[in-house]
Amino acid sequence: MSLLSFRKNKELEETIVNPQMEAFLKDYSIEVMPRTAEKVEDFTALLPAGTRVYIAHIEGTPIEDMVATAKRLAGDGYKVMPHFPARIIKDEATLADWIARYQGEAGVDQALLLAGGVAQPHGDYHSSMQLLESGLFGKAGFKHLHVAGHPEGNRDIDKDGSDTNVMEALRWKQKFSETSDAEMALATQFAFEAGPIIAWADALKEAGITIPVHIGIAGPAKLQTLIKFAIACGVGPSLKVLQKRAMDVTKLLLPYEPTEVLTELAAHKAANPDFNITHVHFFPLGGIKTNANWAIANGGSSAVPASQS
Repeated sequence: MSLLSFRKNKELEETIVNPQMEAFLKDYSIEVMPRTAEKVEDFTALLPAGTRVYIAHIEGTPIEDMVATAKRLAGDGYKVMPHFPARIIKDEATLADWIARYQGEAGVDQALLLAGGVAQPHGDYHSSMQLLESGLFGKAGFKHLHVAGHPEGNRDIDKDGSDTNVMEALRWKQKFSETSDAEMALATQFAFEAGPIIAWADALKEAGITIPVHIGIAGPAKLQTLIKFAIACGVGPSLKVLQKRAMDVTKLLLPYEPTEVLTELAAHKAANPDFNITHVHFFPLGGIKTNANWAIANGGSSAVPASQS
Protein backbone atom coordinates (compact mmCIF):
# COMPACT_ATOMS: atom_id res chain seq x y z
CA MET A 1 0.00 0.00 0.00
CA SER A 2 1.35 3.42 -0.94
CA LEU A 3 1.84 6.15 1.66
CA LEU A 4 -0.90 8.20 -0.08
CA SER A 5 -3.37 5.29 0.10
CA PHE A 6 -2.50 4.71 3.76
CA ARG A 7 -3.19 8.35 4.56
CA LYS A 8 -6.51 8.27 2.73
CA ASN A 9 -7.57 5.14 4.61
CA LYS A 10 -6.62 6.73 7.93
CA GLU A 11 -8.61 9.86 7.06
CA LEU A 12 -11.61 7.69 6.19
CA GLU A 13 -11.34 5.83 9.49
CA GLU A 14 -11.21 9.10 11.39
CA THR A 15 -14.38 10.41 9.69
CA ILE A 16 -16.49 7.29 10.29
CA VAL A 17 -19.27 8.16 12.70
CA ASN A 18 -21.29 5.74 14.81
CA PRO A 19 -24.82 6.03 13.31
CA GLN A 20 -26.42 5.34 16.69
CA MET A 21 -24.41 8.16 18.24
CA GLU A 22 -25.29 10.45 15.35
CA ALA A 23 -28.99 9.79 15.86
CA PHE A 24 -28.73 10.26 19.62
CA LEU A 25 -26.91 13.59 19.28
CA LYS A 26 -29.48 15.00 16.88
CA ASP A 27 -30.79 18.35 18.16
CA TYR A 28 -28.52 18.33 21.21
CA SER A 29 -28.48 21.41 23.43
CA ILE A 30 -25.70 23.18 25.27
CA GLU A 31 -25.37 25.53 28.23
CA VAL A 32 -23.53 28.85 28.46
CA MET A 33 -23.18 31.71 30.92
CA PRO A 34 -22.81 35.38 29.98
CA ARG A 35 -19.14 35.37 30.96
CA THR A 36 -18.37 32.21 28.96
CA ALA A 37 -20.38 33.42 25.98
CA GLU A 38 -18.30 36.61 25.88
CA LYS A 39 -15.24 34.50 25.10
CA VAL A 40 -16.84 33.02 21.96
CA GLU A 41 -16.19 35.22 18.95
CA ASP A 42 -18.61 33.45 16.59
CA PHE A 43 -21.16 30.90 17.79
CA THR A 44 -22.23 30.13 14.23
CA ALA A 45 -18.81 28.61 13.56
CA LEU A 46 -19.33 26.16 16.44
CA LEU A 47 -23.01 25.30 16.90
CA PRO A 48 -25.48 24.06 14.29
CA ALA A 49 -28.20 26.49 13.29
CA GLY A 50 -31.24 26.22 15.54
CA THR A 51 -29.38 24.66 18.47
CA ARG A 52 -31.12 25.19 21.81
CA VAL A 53 -28.77 27.17 24.04
CA TYR A 54 -29.52 27.38 27.75
CA ILE A 55 -28.22 30.44 29.58
CA ALA A 56 -27.35 29.64 33.19
CA HIS A 57 -28.29 32.38 35.64
CA ILE A 58 -25.77 32.30 38.46
CA GLU A 59 -26.50 34.30 41.62
CA GLY A 60 -25.14 37.81 41.24
CA THR A 61 -25.38 37.93 37.44
CA PRO A 62 -27.27 41.10 36.44
CA ILE A 63 -30.43 40.47 34.45
CA GLU A 64 -29.08 42.96 31.90
CA ASP A 65 -26.16 40.61 31.15
CA MET A 66 -28.52 37.66 30.83
CA VAL A 67 -30.82 39.47 28.41
CA ALA A 68 -27.90 40.80 26.35
CA THR A 69 -26.56 37.24 25.95
CA ALA A 70 -30.02 36.02 25.00
CA LYS A 71 -30.35 38.78 22.41
CA ARG A 72 -26.99 37.93 20.86
CA LEU A 73 -27.74 34.21 20.63
CA ALA A 74 -31.23 34.78 19.26
CA GLY A 75 -29.74 37.10 16.66
CA ASP A 76 -27.43 34.27 15.60
CA GLY A 77 -30.45 32.03 15.02
CA TYR A 78 -30.41 29.91 18.16
CA LYS A 79 -33.28 28.79 20.38
CA VAL A 80 -32.59 30.60 23.62
CA MET A 81 -33.64 29.04 26.93
CA PRO A 82 -32.65 31.15 29.95
CA HIS A 83 -32.67 29.77 33.47
CA PHE A 84 -35.22 31.12 35.95
CA PRO A 85 -33.84 30.11 39.40
CA ALA A 86 -36.76 30.55 41.81
CA ARG A 87 -34.69 31.35 44.90
CA ILE A 88 -33.01 34.43 43.40
CA ILE A 89 -36.27 35.93 42.11
CA LYS A 90 -37.55 38.41 44.67
CA ASP A 91 -41.25 38.54 43.82
CA GLU A 92 -43.90 38.31 41.10
CA ALA A 93 -43.08 41.79 39.81
CA THR A 94 -39.44 40.76 39.30
CA LEU A 95 -40.48 37.55 37.55
CA ALA A 96 -42.83 39.46 35.25
CA ASP A 97 -40.10 41.98 34.50
CA TRP A 98 -37.60 39.29 33.55
CA ILE A 99 -40.11 37.58 31.27
CA ALA A 100 -40.98 40.88 29.60
CA ARG A 101 -37.32 41.76 29.05
CA TYR A 102 -36.45 38.41 27.53
CA GLN A 103 -39.48 38.51 25.25
CA GLY A 104 -39.19 42.15 24.28
CA GLU A 105 -35.45 42.22 23.58
CA ALA A 106 -34.68 38.66 22.48
CA GLY A 107 -38.00 37.09 21.49
CA VAL A 108 -37.58 34.34 24.11
CA ASP A 109 -40.49 31.89 24.43
CA GLN A 110 -38.91 29.08 26.43
CA ALA A 111 -37.35 28.71 29.87
CA LEU A 112 -35.73 26.29 32.30
CA LEU A 113 -37.40 26.65 35.68
CA LEU A 114 -35.49 25.41 38.70
CA ALA A 115 -35.13 26.07 42.41
CA GLY A 116 -31.55 27.25 42.07
CA GLY A 117 -28.47 26.56 44.15
CA VAL A 118 -29.05 29.29 46.73
CA ALA A 119 -29.61 27.97 50.26
CA GLN A 120 -31.93 30.75 51.39
CA PRO A 121 -34.54 32.24 49.02
CA HIS A 122 -34.11 35.93 48.24
CA GLY A 123 -37.84 36.49 48.23
CA ASP A 124 -41.19 34.82 47.65
CA TYR A 125 -40.14 31.77 45.62
CA HIS A 126 -38.29 28.63 46.62
CA SER A 127 -39.29 26.07 43.95
CA SER A 128 -39.92 25.74 40.23
CA MET A 129 -43.48 24.63 41.03
CA GLN A 130 -44.23 28.09 42.41
CA LEU A 131 -42.96 29.63 39.19
CA LEU A 132 -45.24 27.36 37.18
CA GLU A 133 -48.17 28.14 39.48
CA SER A 134 -47.69 31.87 38.92
CA GLY A 135 -49.26 31.47 35.50
CA LEU A 136 -46.98 34.19 34.09
CA PHE A 137 -45.25 31.92 31.59
CA GLY A 138 -48.59 30.72 30.26
CA LYS A 139 -49.88 34.27 29.92
CA ALA A 140 -46.71 35.20 28.04
CA GLY A 141 -47.25 32.31 25.63
CA PHE A 142 -44.07 30.38 26.39
CA LYS A 143 -43.91 27.29 24.15
CA HIS A 144 -41.34 25.23 26.06
CA LEU A 145 -40.96 24.96 29.82
CA HIS A 146 -38.23 22.67 31.10
CA VAL A 147 -37.68 21.63 34.71
CA ALA A 148 -34.78 19.96 36.46
CA GLY A 149 -34.19 16.22 36.72
CA HIS A 150 -31.76 14.41 39.03
CA PRO A 151 -30.63 10.92 37.94
CA GLU A 152 -28.66 10.52 41.17
CA GLY A 153 -31.13 12.19 43.49
CA ASN A 154 -30.80 15.60 45.11
CA ARG A 155 -29.49 15.93 48.67
CA ASP A 156 -30.81 19.49 48.87
CA ILE A 157 -34.34 18.18 48.42
CA ASP A 158 -34.07 14.73 50.02
CA LYS A 159 -31.49 15.08 52.76
CA ASP A 160 -31.92 11.45 53.80
CA GLY A 161 -30.66 10.23 50.43
CA SER A 162 -34.04 8.94 49.28
CA ASP A 163 -36.03 10.25 46.31
CA THR A 164 -39.31 10.79 48.15
CA ASN A 165 -39.60 14.55 47.74
CA VAL A 166 -38.07 14.56 44.28
CA MET A 167 -40.61 12.03 43.03
CA GLU A 168 -43.49 13.89 44.66
CA ALA A 169 -42.41 17.05 42.83
CA LEU A 170 -42.11 15.17 39.55
CA ARG A 171 -45.63 13.78 39.91
CA TRP A 172 -46.88 17.33 40.45
CA LYS A 173 -45.01 18.50 37.33
CA GLN A 174 -46.38 15.57 35.36
CA LYS A 175 -49.93 16.66 36.20
CA PHE A 176 -49.08 20.25 35.33
CA SER A 177 -47.68 19.16 31.95
CA GLU A 178 -50.98 17.46 31.14
CA THR A 179 -52.86 20.77 31.43
CA SER A 180 -50.21 23.17 30.13
CA ASP A 181 -50.11 24.40 26.54
CA ALA A 182 -46.31 24.45 26.73
CA GLU A 183 -44.19 21.42 25.89
CA MET A 184 -42.31 20.25 28.97
CA ALA A 185 -39.11 18.26 29.44
CA LEU A 186 -36.74 17.26 32.22
CA ALA A 187 -33.26 18.72 31.76
CA THR A 188 -31.03 16.75 34.10
CA GLN A 189 -27.88 17.20 36.11
CA PHE A 190 -24.87 15.55 34.47
CA ALA A 191 -23.88 11.96 35.21
CA PHE A 192 -21.07 9.74 33.95
CA GLU A 193 -22.42 6.19 33.98
CA ALA A 194 -25.00 4.82 31.54
CA GLY A 195 -26.39 1.97 33.64
CA PRO A 196 -27.75 4.08 36.52
CA ILE A 197 -29.07 6.67 34.04
CA ILE A 198 -31.04 4.01 32.18
CA ALA A 199 -32.38 2.54 35.43
CA TRP A 200 -33.48 6.00 36.61
CA ALA A 201 -35.21 6.83 33.34
CA ASP A 202 -37.02 3.49 33.32
CA ALA A 203 -38.13 4.03 36.94
CA LEU A 204 -39.65 7.38 35.97
CA LYS A 205 -41.72 5.75 33.26
CA GLU A 206 -42.86 3.02 35.64
CA ALA A 207 -43.97 5.75 38.07
CA GLY A 208 -46.08 7.37 35.37
CA ILE A 209 -43.69 10.25 34.68
CA THR A 210 -43.83 10.57 30.91
CA ILE A 211 -42.22 13.98 30.52
CA PRO A 212 -39.37 13.54 27.99
CA VAL A 213 -35.85 13.53 29.42
CA HIS A 214 -32.97 15.63 28.10
CA ILE A 215 -30.01 13.92 29.70
CA GLY A 216 -27.23 16.10 31.09
CA ILE A 217 -23.75 15.13 29.92
CA ALA A 218 -20.44 16.73 30.88
CA GLY A 219 -18.48 17.70 27.80
CA PRO A 220 -14.77 17.00 27.32
CA ALA A 221 -12.63 18.45 30.10
CA LYS A 222 -9.62 17.84 32.29
CA LEU A 223 -10.29 15.15 34.87
CA GLN A 224 -9.50 17.50 37.76
CA THR A 225 -12.03 20.02 36.41
CA LEU A 226 -14.77 17.41 36.22
CA ILE A 227 -14.14 16.12 39.73
CA LYS A 228 -14.30 19.70 41.06
CA PHE A 229 -17.64 20.37 39.33
CA ALA A 230 -19.05 16.97 40.28
CA ILE A 231 -18.38 17.60 43.96
CA ALA A 232 -19.76 21.15 43.79
CA CYS A 233 -22.92 20.03 41.99
CA GLY A 234 -23.63 17.09 44.27
CA VAL A 235 -23.06 14.41 41.66
CA GLY A 236 -22.59 11.40 43.91
CA PRO A 237 -22.59 7.77 42.75
CA SER A 238 -21.09 8.33 39.30
CA LEU A 239 -18.29 10.40 40.84
CA LYS A 240 -16.74 7.01 41.50
CA VAL A 241 -16.29 6.64 37.73
CA LEU A 242 -14.07 9.72 37.71
CA GLN A 243 -12.20 8.66 40.84
CA LYS A 244 -11.49 5.25 39.31
CA ARG A 245 -10.21 6.96 36.18
CA ALA A 246 -7.97 9.20 38.31
CA MET A 247 -6.35 6.08 39.76
CA ASP A 248 -5.43 4.83 36.28
CA VAL A 249 -2.04 6.37 35.48
CA THR A 250 -2.57 5.80 31.75
CA LYS A 251 -5.71 7.96 31.80
CA LEU A 252 -4.88 10.47 34.52
CA LEU A 253 -3.39 13.08 32.21
CA LEU A 254 -5.78 12.48 29.32
CA PRO A 255 -8.87 14.72 29.00
CA TYR A 256 -12.18 13.07 29.79
CA GLU A 257 -14.54 12.61 26.85
CA PRO A 258 -18.17 11.43 27.16
CA THR A 259 -17.75 8.83 24.40
CA GLU A 260 -18.36 5.75 26.55
CA VAL A 261 -21.49 6.92 28.37
CA LEU A 262 -23.06 8.33 25.19
CA THR A 263 -22.20 5.24 23.13
CA GLU A 264 -24.00 3.05 25.67
CA LEU A 265 -27.01 5.37 25.89
CA ALA A 266 -27.20 5.65 22.11
CA ALA A 267 -27.13 1.86 21.73
CA HIS A 268 -29.88 1.51 24.32
CA LYS A 269 -31.98 4.11 22.53
CA ALA A 270 -31.49 2.33 19.20
CA ALA A 271 -32.61 -0.97 20.74
CA ASN A 272 -35.48 0.69 22.64
CA PRO A 273 -36.97 3.47 20.48
CA ASP A 274 -39.56 4.33 23.14
CA PHE A 275 -36.81 5.02 25.70
CA ASN A 276 -37.81 8.27 27.39
CA ILE A 277 -34.43 9.97 27.01
CA THR A 278 -34.98 11.96 23.84
CA HIS A 279 -32.15 14.51 23.75
CA VAL A 280 -28.63 15.19 25.00
CA HIS A 281 -27.86 18.38 26.93
CA PHE A 282 -24.19 19.29 27.22
CA PHE A 283 -22.50 21.05 30.12
CA PRO A 284 -19.33 22.40 28.42
CA LEU A 285 -17.14 22.21 31.52
CA GLY A 286 -13.98 22.13 29.40
CA GLY A 287 -15.05 25.01 27.19
CA ILE A 288 -17.75 25.66 24.61
CA LYS A 289 -15.43 25.31 21.62
CA THR A 290 -13.98 22.02 22.87
CA ASN A 291 -17.45 20.61 23.49
CA ALA A 292 -18.85 21.80 20.15
CA ASN A 293 -15.92 20.32 18.21
CA TRP A 294 -16.30 17.01 20.02
CA ALA A 295 -20.01 16.91 19.16
CA ILE A 296 -19.30 17.62 15.48
CA ALA A 297 -16.62 14.92 15.36
CA ASN A 298 -19.02 12.38 16.86
CA GLY A 299 -22.05 13.00 14.68
CA GLY A 300 -23.50 16.27 15.89
CA SER A 301 -24.47 18.39 12.89
CA SER A 302 -21.64 20.57 11.67
CA ALA A 303 -21.83 24.30 12.11
CA VAL A 304 -21.53 26.56 9.06
CA PRO A 305 -19.51 29.77 9.48
CA ALA A 306 -21.60 32.89 8.94
CA SER A 307 -19.55 33.76 5.86
CA GLN A 308 -20.61 30.48 4.21
CA SER A 309 -24.24 30.29 5.32
